Amino acid sequence: MADKPIRADKATAVAELTESFRNSGATVLTEYRGLTVSQLTQLRRSLGKETSYTVAKNTLAKRAAADAGISGLDELFSGPTALTFVSGDVVEAAKGLRDFAKANPKLVIKGGVFEGKAISAAEVTKLADLESREVLLAKLAGAMKGNLSKAAALFQAPLSKTARLAAALQDKREKEGAEAA
Repeated sequence: MADKPIRADKATAVAELTESFRNSGATVLTEYRGLTVSQLTQLRRSLGKETSYTVAKNTLAKRAAADAGISGLDELFSGPTALTFVSGDVVEAAKGLRDFAKANPKLVIKGGVFEGKAISAAEVTKLADLESREVLLAKLAGAMKGNLSKAAALFQAPLSKTARLAAALQDKREKEGAEAA
């Protein structure tokens, strides 16, 4: 009878982890061995509100990943593993993890899941090297605005050319009229 509440707790934990896997845009697995509680708290704060950093037992996390339909992570579930569930901007979360790992070498990024596919630690680093969504959107808007300005100038060119031609013809006729008189 003492085992049933524990199993119910484990089932609840697996269900919560499964839901987190399904609801997150990306999940990054890290090894936190040697980090203090205050360092983990600092990491959680630096990741922001849209990202949760959860320490879970490997067997429960493995089962939750399988229940969520995610494969390819089994070899990453070794040693003390923490899961970073990202609901917001994946690039910002990857940057936060990368920067924290640089400052605290005991945090090791193992790999993760992005858009339903397993990714390696190197691919997480590549995500961190991308510019943020806002910067990319601003660059796109700037490029589009520049192209629109060029298009407007291109469309106005024949009209202004015609106006200059008409003005030149009028000036020529006025000069010919003045010379004839």
